[in-house]
Amino acid sequence: MTPREPRLTELALIRALRERARQAPGVRVGIGDDCAVLEAPGGSLLLATTDLLIEDVHFRRRYAEPADIGWKALAVNVSDIASMGGRPRWALIALACPASTTMDEVEAFYEGIHALGDEHDVSVVGGDTSASPSGWVVNITLLGEATGAPILRSGARAGDMIAVTGDLGRSAAGLAVLERREAPARVSAEALAIVTAAHLRPRPRVKEGRWLAAAGGVTAMIDLSDGLATDLRHVAEESRAAARVDLGRLPIGAATRDVAVATKHDAVGWATGGGEDYELLLTCEPSAFERLRNGLGSATGTTLTAIGAMEPGAAGVTFVDADGHAVAVGPGFEHFASGARRE
Repeated sequence: MTPREPRLTELALIRALRERARQAPGVRVGIGDDCAVLEAPGGSLLLATTDLLIEDVHFRRRYAEPADIGWKALAVNVSDIASMGGRPRWALIALACPASTTMDEVEAFYEGIHALGDEHDVSVVGGDTSASPSGWVVNITLLGEATGAPILRSGARAGDMIAVTGDLGRSAAGLAVLERREAPARVSAEALAIVTAAHLRPRPRVKEGRWLAAAGGVTAMIDLSDGLATDLRHVAEESRAAARVDLGRLPIGAATRDVAVATKHDAVGWATGGGEDYELLLTCEPSAFERLRNGLGSATGTTLTAIGAMEPGAAGVTFVDADGHAVAVGPGFEHFASGARRE
């Protein structure tokens, strides 16, 4: 890279690909959202997404069993469908692994895929396999149905409330535990199980996404894969609005806080930049929030927490403390940052 060439970033690459993408009949939404929205014959809408997982970037074999890898590889795709309020249906699985991989390991990998797929009625309909010169590489393409109008990233408006399902930072806490050679002291076995499960086997919010999409009042939605700071920025940029988040309102569970104390990490930093929570981040009309919070809790048992608001102004995200002062927050995961890795 010469001094004049800009540094490669994930956002810059997406923008470049988006600019070069050819407009085609039947493409309602192309590059730039969680899923492409395609118009099938008869007018029904098909959702299409794909995700790539690479050993030592997204997972380590030291603590991720083949079944965990299969589960997570499908989960990250299912979460994309969930963020648009859709129903996941058909998966194509591509797996490359070293020649030393055993049949038992591959079978366990597919068992993990089918275990999650069975929960959401996802069928594996094809794929590909290959030898890998170094480490496992998994790519899944998932197709789903839009049961109503898909909820995009681009619909947020100034004045909308910003809200998230569930807790934040739990997956990052799990990663911190898994990366250690020994479990942190003074953290209960239950708390350790909660955070490590969140990292190894995330549970996509499919039921929640479909309920929210059908309920009315939700203006934009995205799943939290790269972290609140990064994913909310995507919503702000696509919606051409500013976002303001109150750090004191972020939902952080007791298990995550316990692990943060024991490992000398910042639980709020995990909540804003840890990533891989696969919760739903949404914006909604202010008048709809109470109805959505109460209805979602009744329908699914999942909490919905208001954490801020969209504002007029240039696209961007501001985090503030209890006194309303802006606080610097680190970015979420960036694939092309120096030394970037999930694990």
